[in-house]
Amino acid sequence: MRLIVCLVLLSVLCASVDMSPLREGGKFVLDALGGARDMYRAYQDMREANYKGADKYFHARGNYDAAQRGPGGAWAAKVISDAREKWQSDVSGRGAEDTRADQEANAWGRNGGDPNRYRPRGLPSKY
Repeated sequence: MRLIVCLVLLSVLCASVDMSPLREGGKFVLDALGGARDMYRAYQDMREANYKGADKYFHARGNYDAAQRGPGGAWAAKVISDAREKWQSDVSGRGAEDTRADQEANAWGRNGGDPNRYRPRGLPSKY
């Protein structure tokens, strides 16, 4: 009997608790995972396209797609973009100017700017 009373009281208590922070946290995590997938898909497309001058377009597109998911996607896009640019500037030796231009395209897409601003002429419409 005590167990039943405890279960009823616990269920009433749980039903009255605002679960929205938990739901919001779960949505953030799911959006972040989806955003990471969006970034990976843009990277894969960039590698497949292998098209000269398309780098900034794929940066903007990956960030744009990820950010459209919400705050979690935008967060994932920023973390991934910053990590990639840090690695690129430290290891690959492409230089500060290229890193700055990449970060500009990243921010443009992440802030809702149309990635086609960076789309080079002749890039297949598949992308």
